[in-house]
Amino acid sequence: MMITCISEKVIIPRAKPNITFQGQGFETTAIVWNDTANSSHGTFYSGSVQVFATNFVAKNISFMNVAPIPVPGAVGAQAVAIRISGDQAAFWGCGFFGAQDTLHDDRGRHYFKECFIQGSIDFVFGNGKSLYENCQLNSMASPVPAGVKSINGAITAHGRASSDENSGYSFVNCSVGGTGRVWLGRAWRPFSRVVFSYTFMSDIISPEGWNDFNDPTRDQTIFYGEYKCTGGGANVTLRAPYAQILNDTQAAPFLNISYIDGEQWLEPYK
Repeated sequence: MMITCISEKVIIPRAKPNITFQGQGFETTAIVWNDTANSSHGTFYSGSVQVFATNFVAKNISFMNVAPIPVPGAVGAQAVAIRISGDQAAFWGCGFFGAQDTLHDDRGRHYFKECFIQGSIDFVFGNGKSLYENCQLNSMASPVPAGVKSINGAITAHGRASSDENSGYSFVNCSVGGTGRVWLGRAWRPFSRVVFSYTFMSDIISPEGWNDFNDPTRDQTIFYGEYKCTGGGANVTLRAPYAQILNDTQAAPFLNISYIDGEQWLEPYK
């Protein structure tokens, strides 16, 4: 299989809306760079691709950061594959490859359909309001020996900082797998909001499921929900006390494109 890689750091400024990136498949076409927080003066600036404009669309292409994989606790090793800071962005059949902080879903309303997202620590993070449908979330955290209870990764780190912010991540009909032992999310900011619905979770998910960033004061303000998920990691018996097992009414707002006002802006895939 021939892979076409574009080695370039790409920035789309606010003044350039309505741009589309089209590839031949996320396994064959990729934009690649290798900045880290250390090399780019901060995590937010390390993205191989950074999108600040509205109405960005990507189809069948991958975004990769190939900086060395950091060990847990490493300083300045965060390496973003893409930062999405513009409103109304859509990704169809795309890949996102990195380790720590792979996908910076920063701000705005975003839609991801049938995408592959790989990372180890906080690999979907930011303060976006985004719907992920039929996506594959793949942890590449180091395997944890049997009998060891340590956690060495997290899928999400949502950054909602106040109740006034209308943001949060919703994962619907997705799958979670890979290696390591990871949380579904940890509360990067005190009003962090993430919901998983109809999602298959392998046994890499820790029994407690979620983490409050070791700040119990956040337990009253974070919103972490699960709805009709399956798999070895979906057993909610030992979930953290602040995790919510949603009923039909509570889950309904998170299950389709109306969550991101998609009927107003999301164009059908062509």
